[in-house]
Parts: sequence; C-alpha cells; structure tokens
Amino acid sequence: MSYLGIDLGTSGIKVILLDEQGKVTDSASAELQLSRPQPLWSEQNPHHWWLALQKCLDELAAKNYLAEVKAIGLAGQMHGATLLDAAGEVIRPAILWNDGRSFAQCQQMENEISQLHALTGNLAMPGFTAPKLLWLHQNEPEHFARVAKVLLPKDYLRYCLSGDYASDMSDSAGTLWLDVGQRDWSDALLTACDLNRSQMPALFEGNQITGHLKPELASRWGMQPVPLVAGGGDNAAGAVGAGLVRPGQAMLSLGTSGVYFAVCDGFKANPESAVHAFCHALPGSWHLMAVTLSAASCLQWYAEQIVKAPVADLLQQLEQGPDPVADAPLFLPYLSGERTPHNNPNAQGAWFGLTHNTDQRAMTYAVLEGVSFALAQGAYALHDSGLVPDEINLIGGGARSPYWRQLLADVLNKPLTFRESGEVGPALGAARLAQLAMNPDKPLSALCPPPPVVSQHQPDATRHAVLSQRYQRFIALYQAVSPLF
Repeated sequence: MSYLGIDLGTSGIKVILLDEQGKVTDSASAELQLSRPQPLWSEQNPHHWWLALQKCLDELAAKNYLAEVKAIGLAGQMHGATLLDAAGEVIRPAILWNDGRSFAQCQQMENEISQLHALTGNLAMPGFTAPKLLWLHQNEPEHFARVAKVLLPKDYLRYCLSGDYASDMSDSAGTLWLDVGQRDWSDALLTACDLNRSQMPALFEGNQITGHLKPELASRWGMQPVPLVAGGGDNAAGAVGAGLVRPGQAMLSLGTSGVYFAVCDGFKANPESAVHAFCHALPGSWHLMAVTLSAASCLQWYAEQIVKAPVADLLQQLEQGPDPVADAPLFLPYLSGERTPHNNPNAQGAWFGLTHNTDQRAMTYAVLEGVSFALAQGAYALHDSGLVPDEINLIGGGARSPYWRQLLADVLNKPLTFRESGEVGPALGAARLAQLAMNPDKPLSALCPPPPVVSQHQPDATRHAVLSQRYQRFIALYQAVSPLF
C-alpha cells in the first residue's frame, strides 16, 4: 500500500509516492512559470497547475502500480487568491503570495478592523489573501462581482481532482479570514472584505478526508476513487515532513531565506513583531513562524558578487584560522528588506566598522554572524509570545557548514540538532497526512519521525558572552540607520 503527496510550489509541482514504511519510492515533477505583468504583480494561471499535476500523475502511473494507493494528500504555496465563478470556472489569473500590489489595502484593514490582530494573530501584509480581494473589489469590480468561491492554490487542485470546495486549517490561517484561535472562518473579517462564508471552502483538519478522487480520473491513472486528505500549507506540511508534530518542537531552516518554526498547543501570537501565527496541519495544535528574508542567500551574494569565489572555499578559509570575531565588522543582512521583527520592505544591507585590518576572513565571518543575529532576533520575537521550544532542529543548505551551525548555537545560547534535509519537504508532509488519515490508531511519532541526526551542537558560554555584546551593537546599528533607508 502507498500514499500520494502533492506539493504545488511557485516554480514547480512535485508528487511523491510513499510506502507504508515511510519510504519515498518514486517521484515526479514539472516546472511552472511565473507571470509579472506589472510592477509588484505576481500571477499564475491555475489551469497550468492542473496540467502540470496531470503530467506528474501520468508519469507516475506509467512506472508504478497506482491501484495500491490508499489516499492522496495535498500541500502548496500559501496565500494565493484563486477565484472561481458560479460555474466553477477560473475568473482571472491567481494572485500569488509574493504579489505586492495590495499594500494600501493592508493599511485599510489595519485601520478599520479593530479585531484583526486578536482574531488572526498576524499583521495585514500584501502576501495574505484578504488584502488581495480588497484590491480586486476596488480595482477590478467586474471580476469581484463574479466571485463564487475563493480557493487557495492547492485547493484548486483538490477541486479538479474531486470536485470539492475544501481546505485545511493551516493554509486557511494564511488568508486573514480565519479566527485562528477558534479554527473557523470569521464572519467579521469576511464582511470587512464584502465576502461571506458561502464563498469560502469547507474547513477540515490536515489529516481529515475532504472527498474522493473522481472515478474518471481514477480510471485514467489505474487507481481506485481513493480519499483526498486536507493536507496543509507548505510550511506546516514541511514541518510534518520534518517530524515537527509535538508542541515544544522547533525548526530553524537556513535556506535562501530563514524560517524559525515552532509548534504550540494553544493559540499564541506576537503580530507587533511580524511573527506569523497559524494553525498547524494537525488537530489541536498551532505554530508560530519568524521569517528572515535573506539568510544563506547573503553568503551566496557575497561569494558570487563580491569575492567571486565558491562558498565552500570561503567557509574552509574561515574554519582554518583563528576566530576573526575581534576584527570583524558588523553586517546587516537585509538584502531583500526584512520581515521579522522589523516588517520593513525598505531595509537594506550594510557593513559597519571597516578598518585597514579588515580582511576577507573577517568579512566572510561578518556575513555569517549578521544572518545569525537576524535569525536570533526573529527567534526572540517568537519567544516573546510565551512559546520557548525545548528542542530546536537545524535544516537547510546553509546548515551544512559545521562552523555556521556552531555559531548559531553560540548566538542563541541553545543546543541545536542538525538533521538531514529531505529533498521532498512539503510533499512528504502531504503524504504523511494522508497516511495519518488512513491509520488513525497509529501514533504520530511512528508515522512522522524526524530525519536522522547528523550532529549536535552545544553553546559555548565564553563565546556567547562576546557575541551578546556584538548583538546589542547590531540592534543599535539597525535602529541608527533605518531612517536612512
């Protein structure tokens, strides 16, 4: 027996086949194109998602006996506004998570909805779905008037597969229409956007069945009309794939951007510091998330644009000499603005404290340290909500550097566990949620184990004391220069 996990990303779609023992036995993927018809706009044609998914399933069906598939789980890019009319037809291209056109509508929501933070646990940002619909109302009223259903991207694929209008709690929490604490649509938030419950999909927990595969599609792929399971938004599903299913667990992902994700058993929030509060993809659990927009991408930029040397060579050079912290400048890593805790799209990067003694090793160190300080600031903002995790797992491409892993442990003054990074991420979480739906009596820990441990890093108290002083200067530097951005 096996399970299908579907992950609809921005640049492509991935589908995996997971066996009962939790092993990925096959996968297929297809690329997707992004459209930017105007400045700040980011759109995709939902029909292209469906074509790409069919291509992946055709490929898997040609190589595998899909009659053994027991259920299908879905994960995908969050926040995208996919708009259908009364006939179930797409009205216009989907407005994606990285679309920035609705800044004015975010300000309108912040000014006019007094309950916004209490209900959603989040600031209104252009990435979320609700301000996109306000923009549509004000700028494309003829399209807004036709809206019969608003679906998130992965849930449009669910509609294509089963004909059901359904979503899960974790993805729906990213709309700004969900009462996140109550895990239900908020009539007040919907009314503020001139919408109502009839235009929203039905809500399910991530491991609940939402419908069944259409018989004609089941026949096409040699399957049974198997259940479709709610699944999750990409971050929540990725966390399930990484074994983060218990309150108190946290994951620090050091990728292109940095994400600090922590599971909690109740609704907590710190929206003033741009911490995201969402439902988790599992019943009775929530998660908080701090986002650093430029993490490992800072080191990549420095290696390619400034030093013009491979990242591996720079890290090796750094590891071979004495600790350069004493002579290192400070580095602000805001090459793409910043999310947590500043919520400042205009923030920029900077080196401060250059002298004739500053060499390449010191500059490289400053980049790693600056990113580590930014991640720590996000982590502390998350902890200010009242949630302090008892276990922090480290994953992502940047975390492959032992030097950077230890630096993060010393900055945070917390033990860090480095785990193998899976290549399938949210697709694995989606398949696991499907497996959970079909095996309700099996323990979570058995079906959602964390990846194998590579190494563990204990903080060095002496180095932490030195870094703490530099961290305070890092905070003061941002405060001093932010009016100049």
